Amino acid sequence: MKSIVVFCGSREGASSVYIEEAKRLGQELASRKIQLVYGGSSVGMMGAVANAVLDAGGHVIGVMPEFLDDKERSHENLTELIIVGSMHERKAKMAELGDGFMALPGGPGTLEEFFEIFTWAQLGLHKKPIGFLNINHYFNPLITLFNQMADEKFMDEKFRTMALVDTEPEGLLNQFSSYQPPKVKQYLEEDKT
Repeated sequence: MKSIVVFCGSREGASSVYIEEAKRLGQELASRKIQLVYGGSSVGMMGAVANAVLDAGGHVIGVMPEFLDDKERSHENLTELIIVGSMHERKAKMAELGDGFMALPGGPGTLEEFFEIFTWAQLGLHKKPIGFLNINHYFNPLITLFNQMADEKFMDEKFRTMALVDTEPEGLLNQFSSYQPPKVKQYLEEDKT
């Protein structure tokens, strides 16, 4: 695995544990020589993971939409900063560059980015690992919702387990390295067989 896309907040969160664990992830990525691809910001969780990778001698590519360049304060010391025209272009570029996708705690934007990649995986548009670094059990309510979706037959069981989960960066990256994608989603009548 050469690069991991990380979706996470541009805020620090209510507890210092979020920043501490983002830094741990950055250090682990650098120690494994895995390039970080992320949203390009210098603040919050985004800045923490990028700085940790850079401080450990790793490579970081930021992808920032032009209109957010001032609002989110793009990072000035990245290996590469790619400026794109829109949020759609940002996600497409990140998907192109990444060999896997990881969500850390964040707000609606983080979840929106993750859910698009998760949906693409179900449809077979990519076969890359996806997962949650469940810092401070932040994603527990979402994991419960995934279980509800599967239990109520709004999501196939095989897709419930597609989103890998771990509380430790090392554990999640280990799951990524051994990931085998399920058979892709079939449509309508074929789903019933």
